[in-house]
Amino acid sequence: MTASPDPVLPPGERSAIVRDGVAVGIATGAYGISFGAISVAAGLDVWQTCALSLLVFTGASQFALVGVVAAGGSPLSGAVTGLLLGTRNTLYGIRLAPLLGWRGWRRGAAAHLLIDESTAMAVTRETTAAARVGFLATGLAVFVLWNLATLGGALAGEALGDPRTYGLDAAVGGAFLALLWPRLKDRRNQLTAVLAAALVLTLVPVAPAGVPVLAAAVVALVVGVVSHATDPTEVPGRDDLPGGGEHQR
Repeated sequence: MTASPDPVLPPGERSAIVRDGVAVGIATGAYGISFGAISVAAGLDVWQTCALSLLVFTGASQFALVGVVAAGGSPLSGAVTGLLLGTRNTLYGIRLAPLLGWRGWRRGAAAHLLIDESTAMAVTRETTAAARVGFLATGLAVFVLWNLATLGGALAGEALGDPRTYGLDAAVGGAFLALLWPRLKDRRNQLTAVLAAALVLTLVPVAPAGVPVLAAAVVALVVGVVSHATDPTEVPGRDDLPGGGEHQR
């Protein structure tokens, strides 16, 4: 879908879109508390944790990195795993570029806000102006609140001390399960999960820490590429958010 190039939005429509974007930002950004606490529990300090949210800003990739590090894998393995999980954002960019119509530095700046939620709040709009407002309102709201929540969670996690005292060393695995569970709604995702789990269970006894997670990410990437080749107009996960989209970045 390419939006109509209508340059002006009625004030009431603009306010409604901004309100919806901020609401999504509050619901999604609050989850940054979990990331902050889990990242510190995995061994990163507060500043490293906050830098991840500021510079990477895609939740699933951030959780993947700290999950690999917590399991004893190298930071490089964690970074590669996170990068693979973030490749779906490339598909979002291809979908949104003609819809938003930005060029030059604006396109570069918008790329940092290109997440599931901002994509979902843009693709459902009928005009370029509405799509831009939905994208920016949601992307900025999530960015600000996610980073504030990350800081709060990291400080709280640091204050708790050794996470093993409280059983929090299992928090990373629990976070991944929480991210996965809402997405097991269709046969494709269920098949992806089964294949990835089977591969991980096969590799855990023989591969270094971090490699099984990386292999599972490759399974998801291959399935995503095949699905996009079958239906190039599909935005992965769009149906899971109110207004289209998902609560996982």
